[in-house]
Amino acid sequence: MPAPVARTSARELAYGRVRDDIIGGRFAPGALLSENELAVALGLSRQPVREALLLIAQEGLVEVRPQSGTYVTRIDPDRVREAQFIREAIELASLGACAQPSADEERMLRDLIRRQRGARDRDAFYPLDEEFHRALLGLAGHANAWAAVSAAKGHLDRARYVGMSATRAVQDYVDDHERVVDALAHGDADAAIAALRAHLRFVFADLEAVQAQHPELFAGPAPARTGRASRR
Repeated sequence: MPAPVARTSARELAYGRVRDDIIGGRFAPGALLSENELAVALGLSRQPVREALLLIAQEGLVEVRPQSGTYVTRIDPDRVREAQFIREAIELASLGACAQPSADEERMLRDLIRRQRGARDRDAFYPLDEEFHRALLGLAGHANAWAAVSAAKGHLDRARYVGMSATRAVQDYVDDHERVVDALAHGDADAAIAALRAHLRFVFADLEAVQAQHPELFAGPAPARTGRASRR
């Protein structure tokens, strides 16, 4: 018989798995999530699953309806816009505080890009994308700020994830990352910020296209763009 899993770690496991499945579209908007079925699938008791669903509800990714159940919400364009504002504010300010990366730091970023080039699909690419953006924050000594970004961006991640398959190839995102690293390596912080801003804001073009194709995934109209983003 396997050793019991500690309550906190069990909740974190359930939270990570269910949240990832919502963001990745494996649990579609409107789907009813059964605590019992999730607990069996994850090999956990119902209590940590229930706790995880309450945490996910705080992010607006599920709605807990008394006497009915827990349902996956539709992508909320207003939350996409708000998360984009938070992400830009933190990531762009942090990038502006970066010094030119050391040889070891540049090697680490280039290795991440090399691994991203080898990603066959969005499922393989997505965690590497997260790792890249965390690494950029870490270069400026702001690694802990990722928690604030991550907590705010559930709906944004859902929109980005759908866009990866519907409107842009994975390698387009890798090209964006490479432009950021090239600018940093040349000591051009302004160019790095411009490249990162364009990369982050492309979600709005993705969102418009995806929402036109799949309106059933969304709770309302696409958000207005926060500014013009040009591709370099």
